[in-house]
Amino acid sequence: MSRSKQLKLGAFMRPVSIHTGAWRYPGALPDANFNFPALKQFIQKLEEGKFDAFFMADHLAVLNMPINALKRSHTVTSFEPFTLLSALASVTEHIGLVATASTTYDQPFHIARRFASLDHISGGRAGWNIVTTSNPDAALNFGLKEEVEHDERYVRAREFYDVVTGLWDSFADDAFIRDVESGIYFDPAKIHVLDHQGKHLSVRGPLNIARPVQGWPVIVQAGASEAGRQLAAETAEVVFAPASNLEAGKALFADIKKRAWAIGRDPESIKILPGALVIVGETVEEAIAKRAHLDSLVHYDSGIASLNGALGYDVSSFDPDGPLPEIPQTNAGQSSRERVVAVAQREKLTIRQLAQRVGSYGGLAFVGTPQTIADDMEQWLTEEGSDGFNIMFSYLPEGLNDFIDKVIPELQQRGIFRKEYEGNTLRENLGLTRPINRFFKSDS
Repeated sequence: MSRSKQLKLGAFMRPVSIHTGAWRYPGALPDANFNFPALKQFIQKLEEGKFDAFFMADHLAVLNMPINALKRSHTVTSFEPFTLLSALASVTEHIGLVATASTTYDQPFHIARRFASLDHISGGRAGWNIVTTSNPDAALNFGLKEEVEHDERYVRAREFYDVVTGLWDSFADDAFIRDVESGIYFDPAKIHVLDHQGKHLSVRGPLNIARPVQGWPVIVQAGASEAGRQLAAETAEVVFAPASNLEAGKALFADIKKRAWAIGRDPESIKILPGALVIVGETVEEAIAKRAHLDSLVHYDSGIASLNGALGYDVSSFDPDGPLPEIPQTNAGQSSRERVVAVAQREKLTIRQLAQRVGSYGGLAFVGTPQTIADDMEQWLTEEGSDGFNIMFSYLPEGLNDFIDKVIPELQQRGIFRKEYEGNTLRENLGLTRPINRFFKSDS
């Protein structure tokens, strides 16, 4: 590995902690997920730590779990991503602003316009996390009686991507001449009407906003299923797909980069940043104790609801102290189901144990001292398990502050993380090129 290779770090900030028990932890802000003054402080701290991006996940349904679990959730009320990120853009200068937006329950014109606006407002710091939304409760909020079939969602998403990026290219970069003397505001030769007619979408265009500062906002994707990996290889520039351990990370890293190479993309144009929960202690034992305390704050009602969601199948009627039954294929997200089933089989967990694991957070976690966490991250970077991580904090604000104040200096000392931002845009800081306008090739 070249010593010049650097970790890229995103911060998973909606919810502000992925851990179900985070809002109950001593010293945590219980309302951190819906507290604008606090969120403003969090993003400014992240920018102080030179993070690449502040990432907002999103969901399109509240009634997506039994009420006994829902009443324990700190995600039941959350800001709409574009509204929050636009506000946060005004109090930051460098950190990227990445929002989730669904290709299943939205329209390309809306998505293209919102992200272009955010990119202009922030000076070129927007990113679009493409999701296909596997949630039957969300379908009910958009006039459907059941969710769209899994593979069909990805077919629509691929077409959706083509339309949105085409809309971003509606104007040449130099279209707006604003000649006061002649009274000509823009050059009509520098506008393109998309006129897309496809299987799922019909969009005339052009977009009623200038081409984004970055050309296109950075494209992010998180699916790890077969269809998700292929979509990532074809479209993504950052991949948040999960990997539960280094070997799984290396396999995912190699697979997506190989797929990209096979279709003519430079593998280096895709940054793989799996999600990772981080818990920092003065000693490893202290960090482990923090994790145990966090996990103990997850009620079984929450755990079983999370497990059912991850499986896409309700196992509540089975003996909680018995093994996980055989889970049939469903229309829900496949990668999360496969990971949970694999953990249950490998560790011979009961449903109750599995619910505790999934309900707290069952994915990749770095639990230890600043030195051991830096060791692990450096190993992932060196052995090509990832290009960095999408960091999930244990609880706020202390978990975030611990990482910025203690782990970041350790990474910087090793020469694997920046001390200053490289550029002004999210693309520049991630080392990504600005896309050429497909309709006006002279654009850079």
